[in-house]
Amino acid sequence: MTDRIVLRTGEALVAGGPPGTAAEPEVVIGELDGPVGTAIATLTGDQVKGHSRVFALLNTDIMVRPVTLCVSKVTVDDPKYTNILMGTVQFAIANGVLDAVREGILPKDRVNDLGIVCSVWLAPSIVDVVDLDHKILFDIHRKAMTTAIRKAMTNEPSIDWLLENQEKIVHKYYQMGLDGKI
Repeated sequence: MTDRIVLRTGEALVAGGPPGTAAEPEVVIGELDGPVGTAIATLTGDQVKGHSRVFALLNTDIMVRPVTLCVSKVTVDDPKYTNILMGTVQFAIANGVLDAVREGILPKDRVNDLGIVCSVWLAPSIVDVVDLDHKILFDIHRKAMTTAIRKAMTNEPSIDWLLENQEKIVHKYYQMGLDGKI
């Protein structure tokens, strides 16, 4: 068995804050000389209007390791949204990556060999939040990123758990549709 990390996937949903602050990152993690590295290079060089791809930064010119490419799930066309996404949320993602390294979820001795693509959810309604608490928004997105990485690296949920719980779980929006709320 090899210890090579070719491609791992994970996601997390962290809510509980004010409306619009929930985070739902989806991550792909792998070696830079494999499909994840190819994806990072391709996505970085193939920018799409409204869906800019940016590296996770602690601040301008301080990129985290492993290199982490943030890709918005929402079309970005509002300067306020852009500033929140490329400020508070990008900073939270960067810190979530470093937390995963600090906790040993990602191997510290391999951070220069790994890459992460993070599909980022930030509710479009965030621009309408009056007196947005950036600390709460930051904490939620930071926790979600670390959780998504942990789930990717530990292959959670396991197939046994999924098979055992398949009939017990109903997707929130499916249920809302059944209830006539959509």
